[in-house]
Amino acid sequence: MTEHPTTSRSRAGTQSPVREGSTSDWATMQASAIMVRQLYDQLNQQRLRRSWDLGDFALGFVGDVGDLAKLLMAHQGQRTDLVVDEEKIVHELSDCLFSLIVIAHETGIPLGDRFTADMTALSTRVRDMLATGNSDPDTHTRPGVEKPDPAPDTST
Repeated sequence: MTEHPTTSRSRAGTQSPVREGSTSDWATMQASAIMVRQLYDQLNQQRLRRSWDLGDFALGFVGDVGDLAKLLMAHQGQRTDLVVDEEKIVHELSDCLFSLIVIAHETGIPLGDRFTADMTALSTRVRDMLATGNSDPDTHTRPGVEKPDPAPDTST
């Protein structure tokens, strides 16, 4: 995978250059997630007498996304019932990524490759929209999605 420079916002709100992770970074994350998944399989066999399936991982993901949403709301001052710090947010983001990696692995989806391809296509689409002044996403093709043929005129 080729590294492409991108930008991100620092805490001060200024843009700073960052680089996408390399394939080896993705492979390391994937290997770590699969190792942890295997450990959880052993634990769940002891405790539940079964391993988690895709449905369990999907529900775990949804729960983690909900936890993340609550923390982000607290971070923005929209919730006062939670004490939030960066570590809690990072933890939930990591939990979400774990679930996505496991689900992709279990379904045979090469998520790292697909993510890179989709981000390349999406950045091209948004640049085109910015260049043409057209903000209607329906007039642009989406990665992996073909536009349907228009319905035939049946008014005659």
